[in-house]
Amino acid sequence: MQIQRILATEKAVALITTLKQLHGALMFHQSGGCCDGSSPMCFEDGEFRTGDSDVCLGEVEGCRFYMSRDQFEYWQHTQLIIDVTPGRGSSFSLEIPLGVRFFIRGRVFSGDELSMLPEVG
Repeated sequence: MQIQRILATEKAVALITTLKQLHGALMFHQSGGCCDGSSPMCFEDGEFRTGDSDVCLGEVEGCRFYMSRDQFEYWQHTQLIIDVTPGRGSSFSLEIPLGVRFFIRGRVFSGDELSMLPEVG
């Protein structure tokens, strides 16, 4: 069994589905403190430029999820769970005009889970 670094709640899956219908293919980047604190930001695929300083943690609902390599050093032991809450964030994320925003819940991996994690790319 392979452990996933990134998951989504049912509410987040429903919102991602809606955003895909409105905008097409999507991607996420976990903000490192700019704009909306440390919220996951959703963009049209390719709209946010990633580079050597970013790592891909995997995919959630077919959308690649990136984080800066430096930030990943702090979060590498944590499973990230994308969720949704009412309210308008202050970021450029695609869900903001809908009156909701994504946020991250976290869960620390067990020692056994850490040994089963896929490499990040």
